[in-house]
Order: sequence, then C-alpha cells, then structure tokens
Amino acid sequence: MENDMYHGKDTHRGHMMAQQHHAHHIEEFKKRFWISLVITIPILLLSEMIQMWFGFRIEIPFQKWILFLLSSILYFYGGWPFLKGGIRELKNRQPGMMTLISTAISVAFFYSSGTVFFIAGKDFFWELATLIDVMLLGHWIEAKSVLGASRALEELVKIMPTTAHLYKNGEIVDVPVSDVKPGDKVLIRPGEKIPSDGRIKEGESYVNEALLTGESKPVHKSDGNSVIGGSINGEGILKVIIEKTGEETYLSQIIKLVQQAQESKSRTQDLANRAAAILFYVALGAGIITYVVWFMLGKPEFALERAVTVLVIACPHALGLAIPLVVALSTSITAKSGTLIRDRRAFESIKDVNAVVFDKTGTLTEGKFGVTDIIAIIPEEELLKLTASIELNSEHIIAQAIVEYAKEKNIDIPQTDEFKALPGKGAWGKVGDKEVFVGGPNLLKEMQIDFTDQRIKDLQAQGKTVVFTFEDRKLLGAFALADKIRMESKEAIRSLKELGVEVFMLTGDAEEVAEGVAKELGIDNYFAHVLPNEKAEKVKVLKEKGYKVAMVGDGINDAPALVTADVGIAIGAGTDVAIESADLILVKNDPKEVTRVIDFSQKTYSKMVQNLWWAAGYNIVAIPLAAGVLYNLGIVINPAIGALLMSFSTVIVAINSQTLRKFEPKGMDFSSRVESKQNHEHEHHNHS
Repeated sequence: MENDMYHGKDTHRGHMMAQQHHAHHIEEFKKRFWISLVITIPILLLSEMIQMWFGFRIEIPFQKWILFLLSSILYFYGGWPFLKGGIRELKNRQPGMMTLISTAISVAFFYSSGTVFFIAGKDFFWELATLIDVMLLGHWIEAKSVLGASRALEELVKIMPTTAHLYKNGEIVDVPVSDVKPGDKVLIRPGEKIPSDGRIKEGESYVNEALLTGESKPVHKSDGNSVIGGSINGEGILKVIIEKTGEETYLSQIIKLVQQAQESKSRTQDLANRAAAILFYVALGAGIITYVVWFMLGKPEFALERAVTVLVIACPHALGLAIPLVVALSTSITAKSGTLIRDRRAFESIKDVNAVVFDKTGTLTEGKFGVTDIIAIIPEEELLKLTASIELNSEHIIAQAIVEYAKEKNIDIPQTDEFKALPGKGAWGKVGDKEVFVGGPNLLKEMQIDFTDQRIKDLQAQGKTVVFTFEDRKLLGAFALADKIRMESKEAIRSLKELGVEVFMLTGDAEEVAEGVAKELGIDNYFAHVLPNEKAEKVKVLKEKGYKVAMVGDGINDAPALVTADVGIAIGAGTDVAIESADLILVKNDPKEVTRVIDFSQKTYSKMVQNLWWAAGYNIVAIPLAAGVLYNLGIVINPAIGALLMSFSTVIVAINSQTLRKFEPKGMDFSSRVESKQNHEHEHHNHS
C-alpha cells in the first residue's frame, strides 16, 4: 500500500514535470520567434527584392556579406528546432513535417549563400527569414494549443488537497496527504476538499463532486456514505475513515483512464499519419519535378523558388496536429462530463451503432424495490400513515420501501401500540384504536378476504408485488412495488429512437415484469428470463443479424455481454466499476448519457474530418499553383505566401478543434464558490 502511495506521488510528479517540459517547449519557440523577428527586419530592409517591391533604396558597404551573416545566424538559431527534428526523422527513416521544413530552409539558405560567393543570381535571404519566422510562429501557436488541450490531466492532479486533518492520539494533526493511510480518521471542515477516498463515520453535509463525476448538483452525504478524494465539502463538518490512497483512489483511476485514452491511437489518427507520409513524398516528388522542368526551360533561379514554394506549401504540419488536438480535447471534455474513455476506437465507432442493448436492473431501473402505484380506498395520506406505522417495525425489504415512500411524502408516521410479525404472510399492529393488517395475497387467502378491484388485478398481471392494508376484514388500499424505473430512462429511450437507434432490453425477470417495464419505457424489443451467462449469447444473435451493437450494463454480471458487444458501456461507475470489461464508463447513473456519448462521438469524428481537410485539402490547388502551372497567366505563389498559407491552415485547425469546447459541461460554479468562500474565511481568520 505504501508503494501505491509513493507511486501516486510519482504519477503526480510525472504529470507536473511533463507540464513544465511542455511550458519550456512553448517558451523556447516564443523566444526564438521574437529574436528571429528582430534579425529579420534588417534582412528585409537590405534585400534587393524588397527594396524593389516597396520602391526604396538602401546601400551600405559589404551589404551582401552583412545579409549573409544575419541570415546565417537566423538559419542556425531560428531554424535549429527544424534542422534537429529533420535529422531525427531521417535517422528513424520516417520523413515528415520537420524534414520538409528543414529541406525548404536549407535549400533557400545554401542557394542564397551561393549567390554571395560563387554564382550570379538573386538571393532568397528574405524568403528564408520570413519562412523561419512563420514556421516558429506556427509551432508556438501549436504548442500553446496542445498545452491547452492536455490540461485536463493537470487539472485533475491539481484538485487534490495537499494536507489532511488527521486524528492522532486524540488530537487533530495536519499532515501531508501522502502520509494518510487506509484506516486513518480525518476531519473535513466546511468548504475543504476531501483528502482521499473514504466513508463518513460521523457528520452530514452536501458534497460537490462536479469535477469528478460531472454531477452538477451537490450530493447529500451522511453516516456510512462513501466520499471521493478531491470532492468539496459543503456546509457541514465530516469525520471520514480513509479507505483508499494513492493509485487505488477514484481520481487516480480517472487520470489513468484519461491518459490511456489520450495515448491510444485511433483509426482516424493512423489515417492522418499515413496521409502525412504520402503528402511528404508527393511534395518531394512535385518539388523535384518542378525544379527539373523550370531548370530545363532555362530558369534556374525561378526553378529553385518554385521548388522551395512547393515544399513549403505542402508541409503536413497542420495534418500532424489535426487529430491529436481533437483526441486530447474530446477525452478531457468527456472526462469532465462523467464519461471515461477506456478504448479510443470504441468511442469513435459508437457513432455507427444502430442497436443499444440495456440490462434492466440497475441500468434502466434503480436496482432497488420501491412503491410504483397506490390504490387508495380511504384517503391516501391516512392509508400511508396506517401502513407505514406497521411496516416501521419490520426489517423486510418491502416494509422498508413503503416506509421510505411515506417519508418522501413527508407523512408523520405514528408509533404502533402493539406489533406482531406474521411469517410468510405480513404483519399486524395496533395504531391508536385500530387493528391494522398489512400483507400479501397469502394473508388475504388465510383471512378469506376477496377483492374485485380491476386496478389491483392489472398491477398483479404486470408482475408487480402487491401489498394489501386492511382493518377488520375491510380492504383500505393496496401498494404495488417493483424495481423502480429511473426517471431518466424514458427520455433516454425516446432520444435514442430519434437518432434512429433500435433499443433492446435484457432481464432475468419473468415475462410479465419484462413486458410491464418495456411497455412503460416504450421499448419494442426485450429478452426475459435471461441468465447472466446467456446475456452475451443474445448480443451475439443481434450482431449476427447485422446490427452494430452497444451493450449498456452495470459492468459486473454483464461483463461477458459488454465484451461481446461492438461497444461495451458500464453505467453508474461510481468507485466500484468493473472497468476491465467496458470500453466506455459512464460515471452517472443516467441512461441519457448513452445518447449524449453517441452524439458527441459523431461531432468529434466530424471535427476530425474537417481538420484533415483544412490541414491537407488546400494542397489540391496550392501545389500546382506553387509549381507555377499558371505562371503564364501571372498567377504565382511565392515561398513567403506559401509559409503563411501553411501556418494559417495550422491556426484554423487549432481554432476548429477548440470549438469542441462548447460541448464542455457547465456546473463547476459551485466548487469555485465554495473555494472563494473558503479563501474569504481564511482571510477573515488571519485578519482576526
């Protein structure tokens, strides 16, 4: 366990070091860009071509030598990241973006240097300078975008508190969170973050888990409830027994899953990498052909300019950014909204799903008994008072469900004067001057009480458990109980149908129960009497019929079916989800999230395709223009314009990716309010 704890600290340190490295990377490009820009100004002012374009004249002694010297500094200082990257790519035999850039700037530099020492001709130092500046700017913007996209992981790490109030020898001692062990008892004051996963020993409060589970409403917690490390305590004081630390905590599991998803390569990403490699060879081939053709036409200088422009404009820089940015962003957005992606490919393929199979218990229903219907012959409030008064004395699951229902309705439950359990039949008790019986059909049969109410018969026909309340052989009313359907389930089924997805339900319940639930939810297809080991078979049958199937279950007894489906989704993950069998994990107990994930998958894929077109599509027109196909019509793209076009495509890709943020969940205001309140209290305390 201690190793886990230290491993957790190492993970934290690793993330922080990675973040610092990336920040240093940004600073390097930023510094090189500004210094290169300063060197570029005299290069432009002394360049013959620029003077001719803008109609001014500057002549100084050793002008060409000064131009060469400044350009040499710029080539080796500003161009160094590209030269180093190009050499690395060639060593790995994987030519790509850096190879393209380093080839373009090297050709421009060495040709221009040749005009100073060996050959007659116009130099291209101004083009070299502007090319390096624009490339550095593009990389600086890219690095900033990538850092912004990958911040979700750092944010998750940063939300953990650094100290905990530990009970030690009857005193409260502040210790580093890394020193807290399972079994330790800690105090959490109002507005503070919970140091690690545990269970409440004493106290009651509302806890904000928005950043961890995506649930925007604070959750009521009291004795015996579990709490997640990193969530924020509301107004109450909590005493918590720590159960998990380090790698075992819920937050560590999320970080691991987010990291895994960010690192897992998607099909679209493989496609983008192949496209980048192909584009490099196309650009290289086009550059060589362009140079040869114009050289043979007797225009060696123009041949070099065209070849350089082709290499610059076809650079797959934006293509390399198109997919990773979307992957990083979509992973962080889904994690913030309570969807953890375990398999990136599954997240991409869920957009093509045309059949969703739900396990009934715990997925479409709450997985616990509850009152669904009341048939009241006397006033309902009176019926609830009498029935709950008797059931308050019983430990039976049906009795507890009725008492809980009465409490939800704010019924004042009176005490019984006498009580007697009737095993297998029900219970009897005295409430005031009334002798009340509560029980099932067996009790009715024994007391030879008959009823003719068709509503009760209909409820029994649906497979629901019916409990009767009567006094002096006179029926007062009846309660129908069943596994309660989640409020969100009906809307989830409706929205899936609107997407054109067929919905199926799997349950081990009897035909009547399955039919009743399916009818209530509007599900047309269901499988009843299905044992856990048979669920995978049902999924297989649907796949054989040509369906692309997503299976939604609780991730424990549904494991074989989750693995068999094209996409396995575990719902209601909490802290105990069986993550090994599911591809996607929905933290919230909300079937509506399935529709949201399918919709977000479609939007993410669409964004990837858009980015690929922005990154590479313009080359269809740009490469021929850069090669000088329309030279006779006076339409020519020069290297600087080529570099600008390439960098604009990079910026567009970065901005287009960021538009995914509009699907980011709102609802973290509570945590910021609590934190600001906490800071205010600390300031007030310090002032006092």
